[in-house]
Amino acid sequence: MSEAAVMTRHAENHVAVPATGCILIIDDEAEIRESLQTLLELEGYEVITAANGAQGLMRSGEKPFDLVLLDLTLPDQDGFSVLSTIRERDAYLPVIMITAYGTVENAVRAMQSGATNFVQKPWDNEKLLADVRETMKRRQAEEENVQLKRALKQRYSFENIVGKSEPMLRVFDLIAQVAASRSTVLIQGESGTGKEVIAKAIHTHSPRKDQPFVPVNTGSMPPDLLESTLFGHLKGAFTSAIASKKGLFEVADKGTLFLDEIGSMGMETQAKILRVLQDKKFMHLGGTHEIQVDVRILAATNVDLQQLVKEGRFREDLFYRLNVISVDLPPLRQRKEDIPLLVDHFLKKYSEENEHPLRRITAEALRPLLQHSWPGNVRELENTMERAVVLSTGTEVGVELLPDNIAGRHVMLPMIDQPGDASLFQILEECERRIITGMLEKCHWNQTDAAERFHVPLSTLNQKIKRLNIEIKKKGRE
Repeated sequence: MSEAAVMTRHAENHVAVPATGCILIIDDEAEIRESLQTLLELEGYEVITAANGAQGLMRSGEKPFDLVLLDLTLPDQDGFSVLSTIRERDAYLPVIMITAYGTVENAVRAMQSGATNFVQKPWDNEKLLADVRETMKRRQAEEENVQLKRALKQRYSFENIVGKSEPMLRVFDLIAQVAASRSTVLIQGESGTGKEVIAKAIHTHSPRKDQPFVPVNTGSMPPDLLESTLFGHLKGAFTSAIASKKGLFEVADKGTLFLDEIGSMGMETQAKILRVLQDKKFMHLGGTHEIQVDVRILAATNVDLQQLVKEGRFREDLFYRLNVISVDLPPLRQRKEDIPLLVDHFLKKYSEENEHPLRRITAEALRPLLQHSWPGNVRELENTMERAVVLSTGTEVGVELLPDNIAGRHVMLPMIDQPGDASLFQILEECERRIITGMLEKCHWNQTDAAERFHVPLSTLNQKIKRLNIEIKKKGRE
């Protein structure tokens, strides 16, 4: 009995089952095309046919398909050539190769070339349909996953996190996986990479989203003040404790507490944090009664905690308690393909905040942004775009609105223009003054932030500010 007759009998006895998807058949034999079309349409699939390779490739470009049934031998080109072109267009489109010459070599070559399966003529209809159903099911699952990721990227599902680079997509996936859990998360990355934004995203997509998100910069407070801030105190616990006060652990109960700059926390405070992580209990300063809390801890650091553990400056047991899940944020210089997206995002944000018409970046201005090393990471880029929007008078942001160091405008020091008037040390001192002043301006005169970007202790930066007589013009913006 011919294949056509077998298919016809199958069609006469077949009861259609619900199925969706579009299949392209590329085969030079009209009888085969018609029989396969009848078989698959009875299953509920939409079917398009093509008689040769060129026609098949043209059809494949006209609309999206979920599966291709491809004959190995075609009148104008072999099936492997057609398969290669299909793979170039869509690396994930399933292709089942069909041939009358079912050698092992052909099967191996087909699979190595990217075919999903290899079927020999004459085939068993039920087995072929089973292969098609399984392939379509996988295709549907993969497409749903792609659509989900695309939707997340398009609407920047995680609040203000913007990026399409592979490192950031991995961060998005990790956030989606860990947000619903109760586990502690350690967010690691250079200063300015957006660690608090990541922490907020985890909280916002967790079951605790309707409860408080409480951030605290543990590196900006003396130990006594930090402990009072975290655990609260009773009236009279210390000289200035004129009234009892709740700590942030109580404020964050049922919610999330974000401990930023965890690496700068003193050893005594580390021990108390460890106890809360272990027992979910703590005491007020000056108190004797334990307080039970349900708080999820998210921590962040821009230093290597493992190195601090080796140096004896961070508790090993606390490190392992915090590092249940680690989110590593890449610096901006390692994901420069995200810069155009970030630029558009910040231009829109600050145009709206300043009630300006929406700004757009010129190609001339974008070029140095892509070339800059961004030591201050996303925060530096954001400050640059905010400055450009505020200073702009038109609807375009040109290179003239970028800072000198980014635009490549190197200003000569006046003392260099008059040789003999200044020593080398005076020239170097003036260079240092300008560099530090420039960074402070970028950080809105926040010395702690500037010290982080320079990767020096705050005390070192303050000593230089004093020695160079740099005037702090205004209070830093937190």
